[in-house]
Amino acid sequence: MSTPNDPPNWRDVSPQMPGMPANTPKLLVFGAIALLIGAILMSTFYKVETESQGIVLRFGKFVKIVPPGLHTKLPLGIDTVDYVPVLRQLKQEFGFGTRGATNRYQVDSPREFESAKSMVTGDLNAALVEWVIQYRVDDAEKFLFNVRNAEDTLRDASESVMRTVIGDRTVDEVITIGRQEIETEALVRLQELTSSYEMGLKIDQVQLKNVNPPQAVQASFNEVNQAQQDKDRDINVAKGEFNKVIPRASGEKDQAIKGAQGYALKRVNEAEGDASAFNALLEEYIKAPEVTRRRLYLETLGDILPSVGKKIILDGDATSAPLPFLDLNGTGNNPINRTSN
Repeated sequence: MSTPNDPPNWRDVSPQMPGMPANTPKLLVFGAIALLIGAILMSTFYKVETESQGIVLRFGKFVKIVPPGLHTKLPLGIDTVDYVPVLRQLKQEFGFGTRGATNRYQVDSPREFESAKSMVTGDLNAALVEWVIQYRVDDAEKFLFNVRNAEDTLRDASESVMRTVIGDRTVDEVITIGRQEIETEALVRLQELTSSYEMGLKIDQVQLKNVNPPQAVQASFNEVNQAQQDKDRDINVAKGEFNKVIPRASGEKDQAIKGAQGYALKRVNEAEGDASAFNALLEEYIKAPEVTRRRLYLETLGDILPSVGKKIILDGDATSAPLPFLDLNGTGNNPINRTSN
C-alpha cells in the first residue's frame, strides 16, 4: 500500500477518462484520416457544365482551360477552378431592368435607371434612351485575367459609346428615323473598344428599346409626332390615288390613240379603194361612154328598187285609171296604187 510520500507509480495511472472506451484514441485517429481522405477525394474531382469552360488555377496562377465534363485536379486548394459560360448568350440592360435576372451585371440598381438613360443629343436637346446589349465570352482566359472585372467594365464602355453616338445626332434622328443607324454604329464602336481592351468578349447586338423625350415635353412631342404621322399618311394616300388614276388615264389615252390610228388607217384604205374603183370605172367610161352610162343606170336601179316595195309603173299618156282588185280569196294582195311615170 502506498503512502502520500511514496513516488508515483505510473503503471497505476490509467490513461482513460472515466466512462471512455479503451480504443477511443484510435477511433479518433481513424476518423480524422477518413475525413482527410474524403476531403481530398471531394476536392480532386470536379464537373464543368455543358455551356461552360473550366479555368484551372494553381496557387492562383493560370494552368489550363478544360472542356465540359468530369475532370480531376490537385486537392486541398492547391488547384482551383473558375467556370466561364462561353456558350451562353448574355445581356446587359440600361435604363430599365428585367425582374429575376441571374446575372448581377445585367442591370443597374433602380435608383440609377434615370441617370443611365438621360442623354444629350447633338442639337443640345435631352432624350431618355433605354437599350440592351447582347454578348458572349469569346476568350475565357482574357475574360478572367486581362481586365479586373470584364462585365462591369463592359457596362461602363457601353454607356460611354451610346452617349457618344447619341451626341452626334439630333433629337429627331434619335427618336424617329435614326434608330437603325444608332444601333449599327454603337455595335461597331463597342466591339472595337472591347477588342482594344482585350476583354475576351464578342458583342452580338445593340438594340434600342424605349427612346422618348423628357417627361416635361413628352406631350408636346407626341402631338408633333402624331402630326408628322398624319402628314405621312395623307401623302401616302395621295400617292396611292395618283398611282391609281394616272395609269388608268394613261391607258385610256393609249387606247384612244390606238383607236384613232386604226380608224384613220381604215378611212385611208377605204378612200384609196374608192379612188382605185373610180379610176377603173373612168377608164371603162372613156372607152365606151354610152354603154357604161346605161350599165351604171341599170345597176343603180337594181340597188334601189328592192327597197321601195311593190310598185306598178304606168305610162303617163294613159287615159283610164286602173281597175281596183278585190281580194275575195284572201291572198293578202293590197289594192294597186297608181303611179305615173
